[in-house]
Parts: sequence; structure tokens; C-alpha cells
Amino acid sequence: MYISRRERFSAAHKLWNPELSDERNVALYDKCANANFHGHNYELIVTVKGEIDKNTGCVFDLKQLSNLLKSTVISKLDHKNLNLDVDFLEDIIPTAENIAVAIWNEIEAKINSNRCQLHKIKLIETENNYVEYYG
Repeated sequence: MYISRRERFSAAHKLWNPELSDERNVALYDKCANANFHGHNYELIVTVKGEIDKNTGCVFDLKQLSNLLKSTVISKLDHKNLNLDVDFLEDIIPTAENIAVAIWNEIEAKINSNRCQLHKIKLIETENNYVEYYG
């Protein structure tokens, strides 16, 4: 069984690799390399897989999953500058891909048990752009 929880957060970032020239960064990241940052209204969908517990009828308590996501990642990401304010993104170019991997790393151990496992992180950056990460 697969269950998913959606959370939302708003954040600013700039895509920039300090090892590249200004010209290469602009060519690579275009508007996303804006010196003054830019923002997105992200949607995060976390999917957990596992067996249904016979006593509860659940794979994982969705309220518990929501609380875990809010306390572990959303509180650190929402209305923050991803380049400057988020400890688990330090020294990482905050592309959607890298953000999804970092979120996985923050929550995997807190979800995985004998009965269930983290299955997927889906991070929607815009209505047209999203990533999915399976660990």
C-alpha cells in the first residue's frame, strides 16, 4: 500500500554555482540566477509504502506524517531563503532536484521501520516543473 501526504511552503532561492563564471551561471540558470533571488510556492508530496497494520488499518498515521514533515522540513523551508537560511541545504545549489534529495535525507530515518518505508519525494516547483526522488 502507498499513502501520500502533501504539504506546501513558499521560499526564495538563487541558482548559482560559485565555481562557474558569472556568464556561465547566467547561461545555465537564466532567470533563476537573479542576483536578488526569486521565489516559488512549492508543493511537497511524500509517499510512504508498507503493509496495513491490522490493529489500526493504516500504513502510517497521516497526522503523524504531517507533524513530522512540518517539524522536520516545512518549518525550516517556509518563507525562508534556501541559499542562506536552511541548515540542511548549506553549500548545496538549491535546485528542485537537490532540495528533494535533502528532504529525503532529513526524513528517511524517521519514517522507515519494519512495517513501512519512505517511497518517494515529489517536489513541485511550478505548475510545469517537478521532480520525483526515490532514494
